[in-house]
Amino acid sequence: MARSRQKSRLPRNLAIVALVLVVLYAVIGFLVLPWWLKRTLPEHLDQQMGWQAEVTGLAINPFALTVEATQLSASDSDGEKVVGFDRLFVNLSFFQLFRGIVGFQEIRLQEPYIRVDLLDDYSINFARDWQAAHPESQPAAEPETSGQDSGPPKLFFQQLAIDGGELLFRDFSQAEPAEFRITPLDLSLNELATWPREEGDSNYYLLAAIGSQTVEWQGDLSVTPLYSRGSLRIADISYETLEHFLAPYLPYDLRGGSVTIQSDYELQAGEVFYLATENGELSLADLAVALDTESEATRLTTGRIGVDQIGFDLTAREARVGQVTVDNLDLAMARDAEGAIDWLAPLAGDTGAEAEETVPESAADTRPFRWSVEGIRIARSAVRWQDRVPATEADLRLQEISLSTGTLSHRLEEPVSYDFSATLASGGRLALQGQLTPAPFTFEAAVSGSQVTLSAFEPYLQQGANLSVANGQLGFDGNLDLDSQQEPMTGTFSGTAEVSNLNMRLAGQQDRLLSWQTVRLAPIEYNVNPARLEIGTISLVQPVANIVRGTDAVHNVERIPVSGGGATADTGADKAADSGNGQPSFIFRIGELAIENGSVAYTDRTLSPAFTTSFDELSGSVIGISNIPPQQGKVSLKGRVGQVGNVNFQGTLGTLGTDDVSDLTLAMDNLSLPELSPYFGRYLGYGVDSGKLNLDLDYEIAGSRIDASNLVVMDRLQLGQVVASDEAVNAPVKLGLALLQDRKGIIEVDLPISGDLSDPDFSVGQVVMRAFVNLLVKAAASPFSMLGSIAEMAGLTGEDLGQVSFVPGSVELAEGEAAKLSALADALRERPELLLNVRGAVSPETDGLALLRDELTDGGQKKLSEEAWARAREAYLSGERTLSPEALNNLARDRGLAVRRLLTETQEVPGNQLFLLDPVRDAQVGAEGNVVVPFTLDVR
Repeated sequence: MARSRQKSRLPRNLAIVALVLVVLYAVIGFLVLPWWLKRTLPEHLDQQMGWQAEVTGLAINPFALTVEATQLSASDSDGEKVVGFDRLFVNLSFFQLFRGIVGFQEIRLQEPYIRVDLLDDYSINFARDWQAAHPESQPAAEPETSGQDSGPPKLFFQQLAIDGGELLFRDFSQAEPAEFRITPLDLSLNELATWPREEGDSNYYLLAAIGSQTVEWQGDLSVTPLYSRGSLRIADISYETLEHFLAPYLPYDLRGGSVTIQSDYELQAGEVFYLATENGELSLADLAVALDTESEATRLTTGRIGVDQIGFDLTAREARVGQVTVDNLDLAMARDAEGAIDWLAPLAGDTGAEAEETVPESAADTRPFRWSVEGIRIARSAVRWQDRVPATEADLRLQEISLSTGTLSHRLEEPVSYDFSATLASGGRLALQGQLTPAPFTFEAAVSGSQVTLSAFEPYLQQGANLSVANGQLGFDGNLDLDSQQEPMTGTFSGTAEVSNLNMRLAGQQDRLLSWQTVRLAPIEYNVNPARLEIGTISLVQPVANIVRGTDAVHNVERIPVSGGGATADTGADKAADSGNGQPSFIFRIGELAIENGSVAYTDRTLSPAFTTSFDELSGSVIGISNIPPQQGKVSLKGRVGQVGNVNFQGTLGTLGTDDVSDLTLAMDNLSLPELSPYFGRYLGYGVDSGKLNLDLDYEIAGSRIDASNLVVMDRLQLGQVVASDEAVNAPVKLGLALLQDRKGIIEVDLPISGDLSDPDFSVGQVVMRAFVNLLVKAAASPFSMLGSIAEMAGLTGEDLGQVSFVPGSVELAEGEAAKLSALADALRERPELLLNVRGAVSPETDGLALLRDELTDGGQKKLSEEAWARAREAYLSGERTLSPEALNNLARDRGLAVRRLLTETQEVPGNQLFLLDPVRDAQVGAEGNVVVPFTLDVR
C-alpha cells in the first residue's frame, strides 16, 4: 500500500520539479538574466573600452529564445557618443540546436549608431580606446590546434537586418578634418550559413547614403566556400567626398562633379582566387577642376564623361571597356615663360619611394595583361592654349571639337582609326581622319583646314621674325604619313596649300610690308627624313611689297629677322646647310613660281625729299628653282616701273646655294628721270628738271660673286635747282654731263661692276651710283678726254683737242693743227651745251724772237747775217732791245680771233658756243718749237 502510494507521488514530484525548473528557468530568463546583463554590460564596456554606456531596456524570452535590447548608448572618455541603437532583436532557432547548428531566425538592429574616427596616426578610435583600457595587455596566446582544420562553427542566419542605421565617419588624418554621416544604413541578409548547403546561397541587400550619395549592394553570398555574386552601385558621389579621399594623390583642386559607378561581379575564394566584373558603367557629371586651391577659375570642366560595358577578369588578366564618351569638355592649358605646362608642373615633383618598389619576379604573373576599349567619343568640347614663351602671349582656342576612335587594345601593333574635327575661335576649321598604330608608332591622316586665321599664330611668328599679321587665311588639304618603325622617323606630306588675303607689317608699325590676294602651292611633296620639299607650282596673285629705307639707312626688310642669333646661330646654320655628303641637309625644288599682277613700292627716306618709285603690273614666272644640281632655271618677268616705264627681267638661274652661274638681264626703259631727283641732289648737288632713263643691266652671278654690266642711257637730261648736300661731288657736274651728252642730248655710259654679295659693305646700287659719279668727276677734271672717240677718228687723242699750236710770231697754225680744230668742231656741234673758251696766248721769248727777226728782215725782204742775228737775239734776251709794246698783245689777240674765225667760218660752229678770253703772255712752247694755245670747256 505504501509502495503504491509512493509510486503515485513520483509523477507529481517530477511535475513539481519540472514546474520548479520551468519557473526557475523563466525567472532567470525573464528577470535575472536581463537584470544581470543590463548591469554588467555597461561595466564590461567600461572595463574593455573605457566607455560609459547605458541600456534603457533589456528583455529576454527564454521560451521563444528571443533577446530584445532598447536604447543602448555608449560614450567614450571625451563624452562623445560612440555606439548605440534604438532596438536590437535576436531570435534563436531552438530546433536547429539539436542538429549542432546555432541558428538565428531573425537578428534585427534598428536605428543603430556607430562613430568611427580615423586618427592622425591612421589608427581608429576603437583601437585607441581598447589600448587605453589595456595599457599592459599581453598579446593573446595562439590557440592550440590539433593539426586538423575543423572549419568554422555552423551558424545559420535566417534573417539579418539593419534598419535606419547611421554611421558617422570622421577623418583626422589630413590637414583639414572631414566628417561623413552615412544615413540611412540598411542591410538585409537572408539564409546565410557558414557551411555548404544544398538549398542554395543566401541573398543580401545593402543601402547606405550620405545625403544624395548612395551605395547599393545586392546579390548572393556563400561563406563556405566563400562565394559572392551580385551587383554594386555607387551613385552621385560628390566632389567634396572624392576630393577628401583623393587629396594625398590628386595634385589638383576638385571644385565640382559627381561620380556614379555600377557593375555586376562574381567573387570566389579558394585554391584559386577568382574575381570578375561585367556590365560595368562609370558616369562622371559636371566635373570642375582647378590647378590648386589658390586658383580663381577652374581649368577643366565637363558636362559628362561616360564609360559603359566595363568588365574585368583577374584570373584571365583581362580588362574590357566599351565606349568612352566625353561631352562638353572644356580644358584650359597654359605654358609659362620658362616652358613649363601648368597641368604637368604639379606632377614634376618627387615620385616617392613607392615608385621605386617593384614586385619580385617570382611573385609576378608572367602572363601579359590584356585590355581593350571599344572606342572614344568626344563631342561639343573645347581646348584653350595659352603660351607665354613668345614675347606676346599666344591664346588659341579649339572649339566644337569632335573626336571618335575605333577599338584600342593591348595589341599595340593593330591600327586604330580616328576622326577629328574642330574650329578655331579666331576663325577656321581643322579636320583629321585616318588611323594610327601605337607601337611601333605609325600615323596616317587625311588633313584639311580652311579659313584658318593666321593672326592668331602671330606670337609664334614673332619668335623668329619682327612681323605682325594684319590679315590672312590659310587653307590646306593633303595626306600626312609618319613612320617610326626605324630610326630616325620618316614621314611624308602630299597635298596643296593656299594663303589668301595676306597682309603683313613690321611689328609695331602700321605700314603694309607684304600682301597678296592669294598664293597657292600645288602639289606639295614634303619628306621628313631626309628633309626634302618639292612644290609643283606656286601661283602668286596680286602680290604687293613695300620696301622702305628708313632715315637710319636701314631697310625695313632688314628689320625682319629677330636679332640675338649671333655667331652661334650662324654656325648652326652652316651645319644645317650641309648634310655631310656635300649636299644640303634640306633639299627643295620648285617647278614654277608664277606671278600675276604684282607690284613693289620703294621709298628711300634718307633723302630729302624722300625718293619713291614703284614697279607694278608685274607678271611672269620663274621656272626650275632648286638647291640641288644639275638645275637650270629660267626667269621671265615683265611689268611697269614708275607707272610709265617698262621693265623686263629675263635670264637663266643656276642651282641656288652653289657656284653655278646665273645670267640675268634687266631692261628698263622710259623711266622718268625727275623721279631720281633726290639721288641727283644728294650726289651731284642738283635736282633733275626733265629727262628719261633707260637701263640695260646684265648680271652674272656665281655663288656670291657678281660681275655686271650696267648700260645707262639718259635722254635729254636737264638739271634743275641747286640742292645743298654734304655728299655732293665737288666738281663741275654740268660740264661733265654736257661732255657725256651727244648732239641729240643722249648720255650713254656703260658702268661695269664686280664684287662679293656676301660682303655686307657691298651694294649694287651704291656701286653703280659711285661709278657714275666718278665718271662725271673724271669728265669734269679732264673734259677733252671725254671727246676721245671723236679725236680717235682723226688719229688724235682726247687731250690733243684741248690745245692748238701756232707758228712762232704768227697766226698761222702749225702743220696738222687744222685737223684738231676740225675734230673739235665736230665735238662742239654734237654737244650744243658745250662752250669753248679760247684764250689767245704768246710766248714772249719764242714769239718775241720771231717778231724781232721779221722786223730785222722787213718781213723777209732783207737779208740778215748770222752774226747780226746773234747780236740782236742776245740783245733781246738781255732786255737791251725790245719790240713795240703792242706787238705781243696783238699777236695773242689775233691768234684767238684766228681760232674763232676758223671754227665759225670754216667748221660752222655756232658762235654762241665760242668765247674769247683775255689774252695771256705765258704760252707753252711745244717740242717742235711751236707756241701752244690751250682751250677750256664750259657748259651753259
